[in-house]
Amino acid sequence: MSSMSPGPADAEAPLLSLRTYVEGDATIVQCTGRLTAGLTGILRDEVKRLIPRSKKIVLDLTLLTQMDSMGLGTIMGLYVSAKAAGCSLILINLSQRVRELFRITNVWSVLEVYGENIIRLP
Repeated sequence: MSSMSPGPADAEAPLLSLRTYVEGDATIVQCTGRLTAGLTGILRDEVKRLIPRSKKIVLDLTLLTQMDSMGLGTIMGLYVSAKAAGCSLILINLSQRVRELFRITNVWSVLEVYGENIIRLP
């Protein structure tokens, strides 16, 4: 194992990384890092690619450390695109801070949020 750079390992953590996998009838997109201005295109491009071939897309936000209004706007845009394509977009594992962002911006009621930390697939 070679060390890429000096300093704490987490200092060079990727800003936003996605891991996409299929579970049951859903495509899960696990988001790690920050969903903030300048990084939102990574998520947008991945989910837009998935929408035509998925009936259900689950964004797992367990490992999301930060989200700003750009990130929120991106999720809302994806929600609208998915719905138009007959695909459902579900968010799971929202941190307290992310939930607060949804609440204060009043988009909470628009999105379907399932469960605090797990989604049960039939």
